[in-house]
Amino acid sequence: MRPPGRQRGAAAGALMLSLCSALCAVGTLAEGVTPSEALELREEVREMFYHAFNGYLQHAFPLDELRPFSCTGEDTLGGYALTLIDSLDTLALLGDREQFSASIEWIGKNLRFGINKTVSVFETTIRVLGGLLSAHLIASDYATGMRVQNYDGQLLHLAEDLAQRLLPAFDTPTGIPFGSVNLMHGVDENESKMTSTAGGGTLTLEFGVLSRLTNNPVYEEVAKKAVHGLWARRSRLNLVGAHINVFTSQWTQRDAGIGTSIDSFYEYLLKAYLLFGDEEYLFMFQEAYKSVMHFLHLDPWYVEVNMDSAVTVWPLFNSLQAFWPGLQVLAGDIGPAIRTHAAFFSVWRKYGFTPEGFNLATFNVQFGQRSYPLRPELAESTYWLFKATRDPWYLDVGRDIVSSLQYGARCPCGYCHIADVESHAKEDRMESFFLAETVKYLWLLFDLAVGPNNIVENGPYKYIFSTEGHLLPASPEISLVNERCSYLGALCWDTGKKKHDMPSSHQEINNSRFHDQAYSGSHARYLNKPSFDSHMKSRESHSASGFIKARLDHGQKFGISYKPEAERTHESQGESQQENDLPQRHSVVLVSDLNVKHAVDYVNDDIKSGSHRGIQSMAQITENEDSEE
Repeated sequence: MRPPGRQRGAAAGALMLSLCSALCAVGTLAEGVTPSEALELREEVREMFYHAFNGYLQHAFPLDELRPFSCTGEDTLGGYALTLIDSLDTLALLGDREQFSASIEWIGKNLRFGINKTVSVFETTIRVLGGLLSAHLIASDYATGMRVQNYDGQLLHLAEDLAQRLLPAFDTPTGIPFGSVNLMHGVDENESKMTSTAGGGTLTLEFGVLSRLTNNPVYEEVAKKAVHGLWARRSRLNLVGAHINVFTSQWTQRDAGIGTSIDSFYEYLLKAYLLFGDEEYLFMFQEAYKSVMHFLHLDPWYVEVNMDSAVTVWPLFNSLQAFWPGLQVLAGDIGPAIRTHAAFFSVWRKYGFTPEGFNLATFNVQFGQRSYPLRPELAESTYWLFKATRDPWYLDVGRDIVSSLQYGARCPCGYCHIADVESHAKEDRMESFFLAETVKYLWLLFDLAVGPNNIVENGPYKYIFSTEGHLLPASPEISLVNERCSYLGALCWDTGKKKHDMPSSHQEINNSRFHDQAYSGSHARYLNKPSFDSHMKSRESHSASGFIKARLDHGQKFGISYKPEAERTHESQGESQQENDLPQRHSVVLVSDLNVKHAVDYVNDDIKSGSHRGIQSMAQITENEDSEE
């Protein structure tokens, strides 16, 4: 019996091969970025930030967002100075003590959430709650070098007040929250009962940090219950859909993908483990990751499939998928991250931007998805891959992104959305995440190349970035020194030591067990140095390696119902076969000293030859499975 998700025809396989042949030839970039040019690019990105930030302050503040072409403002999400809050930790990252302090002072004196506004639970959490918490952690800690004089926790008090106003959204039979809530009156009786998987499953970092800072477990508990509610209703293939009814638990959109409506659900499974050390999240991420790489991954692209049958629904690249290579870096799976990033960047090179949707069957922009709203995901993955490999090719990528933004998106008071990636027509809007993420990742990329000199690379903690790019430190008060090990091992030492026995220096902290392997790649690169070919062979033959290694015997250890009752009926022999067909060939591995140019050429060679060592056509996959039967 051929496993679901692999019943794909030869025509589709040939289509994918020709598509990647047309788009993935990225070796024609200009000469590499020199150290002096990297410094110039870093300062150019700094100027980009202040062009947009000052434009917001002068023409839009205290409204939510700037209209950068008309130099006006608008309230878009709640009317709470959204862009200012979202930009706080970017100001700190740039070392702008004066503006950082002044912004915090204004927020503490003027911002209140007791307003009759219905807001998105997801967007308010990641942008506002996350922005307040990140800025609080920086402003209240002398170790960050950005301690604000006379700061007395005002941002934390505001964050707790906001979270209390979001809590009514979680009062559902499944624990999965409503999509929206009124900050004064709670959930409206006519509120939609449909929510996205990302909307319900991307709250754990912010709510978990708040619980640790306030010693109130309720925030972390409701966010975790929401994740349980989604994960328990996954399909037999360990896939989740895009939208679900929070009362009936029925999936209302059963398309499974890594992009729109689902993306950050996967992101927070891994990052919640990395920040809090909770192995329950690790187990869920491992299971989900294996299924994604088996059913959705068509190297180097990802498609959307039906969550039950794994039949392809959309052969589509959407721009939100571009975060995935960066997440794979955090998981230690560098090889496929390099190839996928190269494929995604080829779409950027084709148009100067990434459209919201690019059809892999027609080689054209997807109808109705022609815009580029200044999204950060490609820059984010570029930063993480440069951090992991230190290959200067990623600086070339960063330079191309900056050039496109400067040429095509710069407007009189900020940066405009691109309404059409082919005509480069502009739209008079600038979402807050442009300052919170897009310019932040570009600045970090070039600063890493020339220095670095920022709190992320040189500070006392290692930081996990939220899905909005906010900095959340693996500090003792968050990572629970005596109960958890943080991602980097920065808070992991001999468990026999007493509570007060701390590491003697930041160097001792940062050189602990995971640091050189999985996170920064800054000094020792990686411990093993196989060739790229042997690495790929290793990926095919080993079930798991690297730091994301299975340590849990069974999911029931955590008391989670992994299948809804309705799915436990009418079990068939075919179902058992489907579960057994989940492959181990996409293992999590650490790769050392990968030359990205070689890796890109490697992908292109495989595309031309159809070699099984890297990318296989769908025709070959089908043929191989037929022979195995």
